[in-house]
Amino acid sequence: MTRTATAAVLREYGSPLRLETVTVPELRDDEVLVRIHGVGICHTDLTAAAGGVPLPTPAVLGHEGAGVVAEVGSAVTGLRVGDPVVLGFDSCRRCRNCVRGRHAYCTHFARLNYGGVRGDGTTVLRDAHGAPVHGNWFGQSSFSSLVVATERNAVRLPADVPVAIAGPLGCGFATGAGTVLHVLRPESGSSVVVFGLGAVGMAAVTAAHIAECADIIGVDPNPRRHGPARRLGATEVISPQDEENLGRRLREITGGGADYVIESVGTEAVIRQALSSLTSPGVCATLGLRPGRNPVSIDQTHLLSGRTLTGVIEGGIDPHRFLPELAALWRDGRFPVDELVQTFDFTKFDDALAAVTSGEVVKAVLTFDI
Repeated sequence: MTRTATAAVLREYGSPLRLETVTVPELRDDEVLVRIHGVGICHTDLTAAAGGVPLPTPAVLGHEGAGVVAEVGSAVTGLRVGDPVVLGFDSCRRCRNCVRGRHAYCTHFARLNYGGVRGDGTTVLRDAHGAPVHGNWFGQSSFSSLVVATERNAVRLPADVPVAIAGPLGCGFATGAGTVLHVLRPESGSSVVVFGLGAVGMAAVTAAHIAECADIIGVDPNPRRHGPARRLGATEVISPQDEENLGRRLREITGGGADYVIESVGTEAVIRQALSSLTSPGVCATLGLRPGRNPVSIDQTHLLSGRTLTGVIEGGIDPHRFLPELAALWRDGRFPVDELVQTFDFTKFDDALAAVTSGEVVKAVLTFDI
């Protein structure tokens, strides 16, 4: 049985996403059909739409989806129709890295998340003329009212968590919070600096507050993001353009340098600033995605002094373990997703994008009229 869905389709790199009716085919044995209630707009989606990620077109993007299971394949045992779920990235869960719990570094990550097709090369979507439309973006392509996913990346939510705004748990919020709580694991009383106060950076600030860090400094040129960062736990927020020597200023505030730095921008200038703000020893995690290759030159003496620069994808998490933990923190009032999210009707994609670009909202979530 085929079904129709409304999806935002990217026809060519750099072109606007357009709402189209697409057809969703019969499920495979290991697949689940999810009716999407809400989906966040992530910087990675925008990078792909501009051609910065080699996803074939036409395609449906979106990888911060949450909704309710509408159908399950015959081999699915862990989910049932009616289950509320949040969708994370896909991983094979069988390779060496997955078995070690390093699912974000799955050997098959690129094929499963960027390939646009199933493992056998078929697409999960077709347009109104019957032509293939690439899906499976991060195992979901959730800029669509119906999504084909699998048990590998569909994670059941607690019943009392609002499904419509839960999607960003699966990527942006998990990336920032996971980097702090799962990768860096700062000690109580330590100091943390967060460069870039978008959704990832705000999640990192919130997680640092949960970890009881003493100094939590946010760095962002957009003053509209300063107040929200303070409400989430930042002890100080700085505009980089106001400082003649940002690294020196951050070392002064932290009494000699930060124990941990999270940078979610990804430019050479910011990475160098982040390293210069560390104490010795200290750790800088770089999270920002830039299109294509992104060569960065750093001062080796920063590393010789016991400092570490590490890259982190998707917070280094296993979605099936960490997303329920994050949802529980939200339910307990410690990770206030409601303060980070503003909803827009799915037809108002351009309005949502403008609000994110201006800094008016931290995370825009597109909702469907269910």
